[in-house]
Amino acid sequence: MIEYEMLKLLWWVLVGVLLIGFAITDGYDLGSAGLLPFLGKNDNERRVIVNAVAPHWDGNQVWFITAGGAIFAAWPMVYATAFSGFYWAMVLVLFALLMRPIAFEYRAKVEPHQRKWCDLGLFISGTVPSLVFGVAFGNLFQGYDFNLDTYLRSTLNGSFWSLLNPFALLCGVVSLTMILMQGACWLGLRTEGGVEKRAVIAARRLAIVVIVAFAVAGFWVAHIPGFEITSVIDGNAASNPLHKTVVVVESGRWLANYSKYPITLLAPVLGFLGAIGVILLAGRKPSLTFISSSLCQLGIITTAGASLFPFILPSSSNPAVSLTVWDATSSYLTLGIMSFVAAVFVPIILAYTTWCFYKMWGRISVQHIEDNSHSLY
Repeated sequence: MIEYEMLKLLWWVLVGVLLIGFAITDGYDLGSAGLLPFLGKNDNERRVIVNAVAPHWDGNQVWFITAGGAIFAAWPMVYATAFSGFYWAMVLVLFALLMRPIAFEYRAKVEPHQRKWCDLGLFISGTVPSLVFGVAFGNLFQGYDFNLDTYLRSTLNGSFWSLLNPFALLCGVVSLTMILMQGACWLGLRTEGGVEKRAVIAARRLAIVVIVAFAVAGFWVAHIPGFEITSVIDGNAASNPLHKTVVVVESGRWLANYSKYPITLLAPVLGFLGAIGVILLAGRKPSLTFISSSLCQLGIITTAGASLFPFILPSSSNPAVSLTVWDATSSYLTLGIMSFVAAVFVPIILAYTTWCFYKMWGRISVQHIEDNSHSLY
């Protein structure tokens, strides 16, 4: 049987995989929506963009829902503390995402002069969540202002506005630009004509911004205080965040894992190489460009996870109660049952998703929109 400690580590990896899957798949939906006002110069071109993602956006959003469910089941204390602490940020994301199905469904049904409101809704639904997710990760590196009592009840002291600090906003820029880059690469792969040409230019420019912002964030994170566990934690013991000692290290702590586990250096390298690949391949090899962009998402998100490990939600007000992989997880039985369910259903979902992409593949052009004006979004 798998040891409890290994199950905890396994679910840290699996939740990371779900977040990466969300960034890669739903990322091109969000990115395409965010670029809609800039790449579509008229109504037909904007319909090209909408229909390039229309067959897949709702299915891709399942990655986000599944990730939230996995956090709730695998890390209940993290779910309770984070969703309470980031409540208004999550509400903002929720309302932004609610605009997406409304805009998709009604855009082709309203009068042409009213479609600008649907386009605005799609733009908001693409940019706001992308920015907020990055801001949330940026705050993890600085710690969130919460405490736990002896009954493991959390007390929250931070506010929504405290989340909008300079470093977190920089991480938001990294997240937003890499998602927009993913959308531009997707449109370069799935569209033709003017939209495709503008998407190629946008992909290259956004890749440059991603490289610069990611590099600046890496330099910055090397000079901010980090958290370090100074006591021994039994990974096979029952989870209890109060049974450890944590100190704040002035600088360099968030880079310690790269010297301790050299293989983790592949993550930031992959993030930079993926963005460079977009610059070199955009307009020449659309499929490889999209793969490069996806590898960039993989590298950047893995970099954040590898830097924070084993912390999941550090506490700035009382570092000792910070939630980690080893002391904030569900019971052994819960993780074991979830592992079995994931082993059965994840391959089925991946197979079905692959089949959907195969059946609905093809480039979208203005001519295609005009020929099917009454059957497309």
